[in-house]
Amino acid sequence: MQAPATATLKHGERVEILETRRRFVRVRAANGAVGWTDSELLLTQTQIDDLKALSQQAAAIPSQGTGTVFDALNMHTAPSRTSPNILQLKAGEKITVVAHKISPRIATVPVKSVTIERPKPEPPPKKKGKTPDLPLASPPPLPEDWRELSRPRVADLTEPEPVAAPRVAPADDWFLVRTADGVAGWVLMRQVLMQVPDDVAQYAERQLITSYHALGETTDAKGELKNHWLWTTSVKGSRPYDFDSYRVFVWAAKRQRYETVAIDRNLKGYFPVEKTMGPDGITFSLLVEDKDGQLQKRTYLFKDLHAKLISKVPTSLPKPLPEVRPATSFDALASDESWIVGLRKKWFGR
Repeated sequence: MQAPATATLKHGERVEILETRRRFVRVRAANGAVGWTDSELLLTQTQIDDLKALSQQAAAIPSQGTGTVFDALNMHTAPSRTSPNILQLKAGEKITVVAHKISPRIATVPVKSVTIERPKPEPPPKKKGKTPDLPLASPPPLPEDWRELSRPRVADLTEPEPVAAPRVAPADDWFLVRTADGVAGWVLMRQVLMQVPDDVAQYAERQLITSYHALGETTDAKGELKNHWLWTTSVKGSRPYDFDSYRVFVWAAKRQRYETVAIDRNLKGYFPVEKTMGPDGITFSLLVEDKDGQLQKRTYLFKDLHAKLISKVPTSLPKPLPEVRPATSFDALASDESWIVGLRKKWFGR
């Protein structure tokens, strides 16, 4: 819909619904401006309440690291490309990552099985009169080398064709993030760069850095600040868990470089990764499945530039995040002006 703009509204401004037409809605702003907008850019009061509940819970979730937006990026009410936009983040804007989720890129619709019945062939027409019985021909004699001819050839002994793997619908990775103002929403993970320093990020080995935490600090030979780091990574996205490995880096004063003091791969780990200050040092915990598929909370103590596992306890995943319910239609919210306009158009053509 290409038309000149009548007004520009900010997030949170209330509008009056005047008329709906397919996916477009005619609205009146508080300053009196009237115009048409896409329904995906509007939120009902129910959705606003759901967003407040989502922001309140996101504020209580431990940070999984700070990310920077590559380019202008839409923040959605749900991890879906078709969900309404809340805000548009600017290029270079910093956001706090708190959760991760995968979502199908295209909603799959189950295909109903259909049985097709072929028409029965019609019998050949019967000829009038009696058909004379013909003598049966005797079969030809078998050749003398019929056994050799019956043996299969090597070319015929081919392996069966492999069964094609079932096609998996493409999915997107989403981050639940919160802005500096406390607004929470979902953004595409591939559009966010985690703010890990370059001298550490170079060891990512093309893996996706999903979270990171600073574990204390020190200084290098030049007196510049250097942090010790914990991060989680994933070899490939679109997995039902949040990370598959973790790693602890420390700044080695003797060699003046980062070195790995703890690493574990082939995991099924989930957020949140938590870090706390204890009497003996810094502790951090990971939610990881064991070999039997049971979820454990593994707690590590980071002290004297070493990470030591100190406990394993059974646990469960955090409660699900609040969902923002979709708006089915804006027709019920239209004011009385909508039917008056429709009546005028019907009878007067304008």
